[in-house]
Amino acid sequence: MKKVLVIGGGGREHAIVDALSRSPQVGKIYCAPGNAGIAQQAECVALKDTDVEGLKAFALENGIDLAVVGPEVALAAGVVDVFKAAGLRIFGPSKAAATIEASKDFAKQLMAKYNIPTAAFETFEDYDAALEYVKKGSFPVVLKYDGLAAGKGVVIPETLEEAEETLKDMLLDDKFGKGKVVVEEFLTGPEFSFMCFVDGLNVYPMTLSQDHKRAYEGDKGPNTGGMGAYSPVPLITDEDLEFSLEKVMKPTAAAMVAEGCPFTGVLYGGLMKTPQGPKVIEFNCRFGDPETEVVLPRLESDIYDIFSAVADNTPMPEIVWKKEVTMGFVMASKGYPGDYEKGFPIVIPAEVEKTARIYHMGTSVKDGQFYTSGGRVLMVVGFGADLQEAHDKALAAVESIECDNLFYRRDIGWRVL
Repeated sequence: MKKVLVIGGGGREHAIVDALSRSPQVGKIYCAPGNAGIAQQAECVALKDTDVEGLKAFALENGIDLAVVGPEVALAAGVVDVFKAAGLRIFGPSKAAATIEASKDFAKQLMAKYNIPTAAFETFEDYDAALEYVKKGSFPVVLKYDGLAAGKGVVIPETLEEAEETLKDMLLDDKFGKGKVVVEEFLTGPEFSFMCFVDGLNVYPMTLSQDHKRAYEGDKGPNTGGMGAYSPVPLITDEDLEFSLEKVMKPTAAAMVAEGCPFTGVLYGGLMKTPQGPKVIEFNCRFGDPETEVVLPRLESDIYDIFSAVADNTPMPEIVWKKEVTMGFVMASKGYPGDYEKGFPIVIPAEVEKTARIYHMGTSVKDGQFYTSGGRVLMVVGFGADLQEAHDKALAAVESIECDNLFYRRDIGWRVL
């Protein structure tokens, strides 16, 4: 039986652990650092996801057969390179390949060079030059901090005042760190998440999902790491999917090979169906969160085989998806994505687990009692023959969970429902 180490500690990693626990080949799962919910399915290890040397030492000591990396920070820290140098099997892109997410500017320059459809853009390091460029354009405008910012480094100002404030945050006050800013044209249309397993030039599509980024109902409020998701996405046609695979995902994988940093792992395309066809909003170098929590429960194939094929550069087995539809609601701490308090008790009725799947995003446990310990706390996923049924089951489960300091959007999937 195989021993697997999952690196990370959020809802995405809980969904990965859950999928691995369904594999008949996997005997033992470790998760570093994990969380209170993950601890019900894996042994949690008190190591930070960026403690690359500590993770390597643990994997060597415990005879880990395969490591799977969840978060971008671990990938950007070079965990894959370090594991491979030590002769360990690991699923995820190298530090060089992870630049496709770690630098927005790198991703945009790559798309421009290889004619991959995306929004028009310019990159700036200087505040005055950026402001001058924004003044010449139209509103709303998209401002992206170049580096990693936990999903919060994208702001869409509607007015010049908001744009000035945001550019000041990003370029003068270094709110996210020292970095450049990408200024992009604002595109319109429904967004969708297209994740693919990638091994150099080989691209294997996953089922589509749609995430809801804004904090409040009606897509209002600040951008978050995601407030809910569903899969599949009826708004996206087979033609859109074909275009996205052939004109976006495959050429991007080929571009990474041509640039000398071949991609292995999950390439996440955040795409928008514009009136001119699908265009790239962003690339991520790993599973999306919360999309993973609605996509992996629909996977019928053995995920250990899939991870192994990518990690070992061997032929991919057939990837089969269930007909069942999924929808998930994120329960977040009040105040998120801004400041919030932690440590509120959570009561999850036992019968809820029978009708929905609960993935822990930011929880801790003490004496058998769950407590809030993050901005996004739980992702509650419902299953159904259609989106309405999945929505109703998930919402009923959410409403039965007791906690004084959580909020959620009730309108996940509103574009199709």
